[in-house]
Amino acid sequence: MTRTRIVSALSLLPIVVIFVQVGGWWFFGGMTVIALLATWEFVQMMRQRGYAPHALLAFAFALAALLSMQLGRPEWLLPALSGLLMASLVWQLFQAQSTAPVVDWALTVVGGGYIGLGMAHLLGLRLLPQGYAWVWLALLGTWGCDTFAYFVGRAVGRHKFWPRLSPKKTWEGVFAGVPGGMFGAWLVTLFSDIPLSQALIIGLLIAIVGPLGDLSISMMKRYAGVKDSSHLIPGHGGMLDRVDSVLFVSITLFYYALWVVV
Repeated sequence: MTRTRIVSALSLLPIVVIFVQVGGWWFFGGMTVIALLATWEFVQMMRQRGYAPHALLAFAFALAALLSMQLGRPEWLLPALSGLLMASLVWQLFQAQSTAPVVDWALTVVGGGYIGLGMAHLLGLRLLPQGYAWVWLALLGTWGCDTFAYFVGRAVGRHKFWPRLSPKKTWEGVFAGVPGGMFGAWLVTLFSDIPLSQALIIGLLIAIVGPLGDLSISMMKRYAGVKDSSHLIPGHGGMLDRVDSVLFVSITLFYYALWVVV
C-alpha cells in the first residue's frame, strides 16, 4: 500500500507543479476539475446512505464560489448563492418521490458549497502577490504534516487521537505533524520571499487545522459507511480524500495571508 501511495503521488506531482506555476485560467481549470470530482464523490457517498442530493446543482454551488474568486468579484457570490438556494429549493418541491427532501436539499447545498468555497480559497491564494508561493505553502505544509504523521503514527503510534471518527490516527502522529508542517513550509522559503518566521507560523497553523479538515471528511465518510470517497487515485482513495485537509488549510491560510502578511 505504501509503495502504491508513493507511486501515485510521484505520478501526479508534475501535473500539480505545472498548474501551480502557470497559474491563471489553467490553475482555475485544475481547481475546478478537482472541486467537481470531490463534489461528485460527496454526492455519491450520500446516495449510498439513501439520500438524493442533486449533482448538477451541487456543481453549480461549487462553480459559483470558484468563478467569483477567479474573476475578482466577491460581490457576485451573494446573489449567485441566493439564486441557487432558491433554485435548489424549487427543484426539491417537485421531487415527490424523495423521502427526505429537506436533507436532500441541505446535502446539495452543503456538499457543493463547502468544497467549492474551500477550493476557491486555494484559488485565491494563487491570485495574491507571490501567489505560487502561497499555494505551495498550503500544499507542501499539508503534505509534510500528513507524511510525518503517517509514518510516525505507523511506527510508534499507541494513543488513539479520535477513535470515533478515525481509528488509525494517534496522538504521536498528530504531534509529528507539527514539525512536518513546518518542514514543508520551510521548503517554500528556499524558492520564494516568504519570511522564515512567517513560514514556521504557517506550518504550525497547518498542523492544527489540517487534521481537523481531515476528521471532518472522515465524519462524513463514516456516516455514509465508506472507507474512501472513491477509488480514483490508487493508494489514496478519492479526490475528496486528497483535499480534505487542504480545504481547511486553504481557508485559514488565505485570511492569514490577507490580514497578516500581504
